[in-house]
Amino acid sequence: MSTFNQIELRLKDLRSITNWSDDQINYLITPAQISFSELVANGQKYPAWRIIANSDLGPGKGGIRFHPQVDEDEVKSLAFWMALKNSLADIPYGGAKGGIAFDPKGTDAKTIESISRAYIQAFHQNLGENIDVPAPDVYTNSQIMSYMLDEFEKIKGEHQPGMITGKPVELGGIVLRQDATARGGYLVVKEAVKKYFVGQDKLTVVVQGFGNAGAYVAKMLAGDSFKVVAVSDSHGGVYDVNGLNLEAVEKIKQETGSVYRDNGQAISNQELLALPVDILVLAALENQITVDNANQVTAKLIIELANGPVDYAADQILFSRGIPVVPDILANSGGVIVSYFEWAQNRTGQILDNDFLANLLTKKMLASWQAVYDKYIELDKKINLRQAAYIIAISRILSAAKWRGKI
Repeated sequence: MSTFNQIELRLKDLRSITNWSDDQINYLITPAQISFSELVANGQKYPAWRIIANSDLGPGKGGIRFHPQVDEDEVKSLAFWMALKNSLADIPYGGAKGGIAFDPKGTDAKTIESISRAYIQAFHQNLGENIDVPAPDVYTNSQIMSYMLDEFEKIKGEHQPGMITGKPVELGGIVLRQDATARGGYLVVKEAVKKYFVGQDKLTVVVQGFGNAGAYVAKMLAGDSFKVVAVSDSHGGVYDVNGLNLEAVEKIKQETGSVYRDNGQAISNQELLALPVDILVLAALENQITVDNANQVTAKLIIELANGPVDYAADQILFSRGIPVVPDILANSGGVIVSYFEWAQNRTGQILDNDFLANLLTKKMLASWQAVYDKYIELDKKINLRQAAYIIAISRILSAAKWRGKI
């Protein structure tokens, strides 16, 4: 079953609770814009997409990922989740996503620059600070955002730093963006612990995915009395029941490209998902917990720092087993909230203090968590946290669409 088909099933399940009409559901699942191009760089062709799921609350907003498995279904699903994420965070964006199907790990830096610029050449007419605003995602970073900004401004003949976020500070980025996704996830973990681990401390954690968000959240948790016993990347993982030395793990990954090198027990990603711990943080890719392994999960709480790591069938299994899942559109929204701060500064020219923005991020994350948990309680815990988040986010989008006369 495709990822977008799973989204349709999730919406269907909510019909009995919300009384959304067929027209409203069809409106939600129909992207506002699908753009495709076959990029050409150094004589090679690269399929690429930019999709806007919805723009009723504001311009499109969402990252661009470089990954060999990128396809239209994935990008369309990610764009839909971005629309819900931005709505739930109560920031003035619609939802969008982009992707290029290739393996950046096996590609030299010059070719990556060429591909990045080719992406803007293909889609520049559909991008802009008031139209659709990209950002980093899987295997993209501030350097790639810089190439894209430069190419866009060359084409348009004007400075427009607000057309893209996740930039280096020198080009209009903000310091807070570097660890914003992890910071937001950390704040949500702290709030969830108050509900699900009352009076307990020294909780054990595993983190699947040791990229930017996963590495930062692991270090934040380890620095705050949590015991991180396992982490993993695409090559596998490392486990130490007594707790990992994350600085050593990070150094090993920088030196070898993987988190494991005789610094604990080697462990596969599937084994990591089944470890007997308190909290499982999913910070890799989508569809990591499925019907095939959901019954093997023994963690008492799951945090989705990646997009879509728990599929539709697994959600049902985990809910029946009493394992709460804090959904991606809540847990990883710190990144796009801080992107909003960057975008707003670029548009106004007003530079705000980093401490002020950090406090604002905290307020917005805690407000989103409380809204979702309150909706969950309001409906007598008969729905899961994801469904509570969906109801809040979608209701805001549908209200905006109704005011516009679209539905």
